[in-house]
This record gives sequence, C-alpha cells and structure tokens, in this order.
Amino acid sequence: MIDAESTDISMECYSCRSISGEQRISPGPTIYAGEYWLVEHAYPCGMKGWLVIVLKRHVEALHELSHEEFVELSQLLEKAVRALNRYLGCGKEYVACFAEAAHFNHIHFHVIAKPENLAPELAGTAIFRMLKVAQNEVIAPHEIKRLCAQLQAYFR
Repeated sequence: MIDAESTDISMECYSCRSISGEQRISPGPTIYAGEYWLVEHAYPCGMKGWLVIVLKRHVEALHELSHEEFVELSQLLEKAVRALNRYLGCGKEYVACFAEAAHFNHIHFHVIAKPENLAPELAGTAIFRMLKVAQNEVIAPHEIKRLCAQLQAYFR
C-alpha cells in the first residue's frame, strides 16, 4: 500500500515519474532493466554517452541500499563503462552520485563517457555543465535513441 507521503514523493520526484512511465526523462528507450536498477541515457544534455543508473525504488541515501542492490549496481557500473568505451571510444569515464538536485533526490549514478577532446574547463565535476546547455547544443533525440539501441544490444 502506498501512503500519502510516498505519493507526495513520487509526484515531486522526476526519477519516480520517469520510472513509472508518467513522464520519461530520456527520449531513448531504457537501455537495461535489471532487478533493482534501470540504465537510461540522460536528457537533455550536450554529449552522447551520459548514462544514468537509477534505482527502481525511491531511496535518497546510499546507506539505505540493500546488499543485493549494491551487487547489481557494481555489475552495471562495470558493464556501463565497458560499453561506453566500446561504442564511443572514450579514454576515461566519470562516475558520480549526488542525488541532491531539485526533483532528483532519488539515488542515481551518472556514468559519463569523457570525450578525448573535452575542453579542460569541463573536466571533473565541471562536466555537469553539459546538462545545462543551450537548446541548440542539445544532442538530437534520434542520436540518443540510436546509441540506446546499440547499448541495449551490448547489455543483453
């Protein structure tokens, strides 16, 4: 049974809304649906290969994860970084978990393919500026969909 507080969280949480199908965040299909986690492509963003591994249930702190959720997460992180290297040829990948932005308190991990030609001022946490680009700099939805389809095959 869902209580009133859980309903309020779900209405406020963009991750919960995306998971339920109410308002998908990515234009691409879900790359992988595991027992506990989903792998999606972030959107809108200014670069291909910005994956998000999202817990299926609403949790706001890492210490709330179960052992089983951590086990599946580690397997998905490995698969995600190998997929990004294979399909995008990135020399390095970033992984981050903050879960503190407005409407995104839901635990999720960013797995980001760092492009070889990334401007030095965008290295490290500054890469998050690529989530706030002008509309004309956003990667086209059809490109995200194409990459998601390739990654789906890899994750199978």
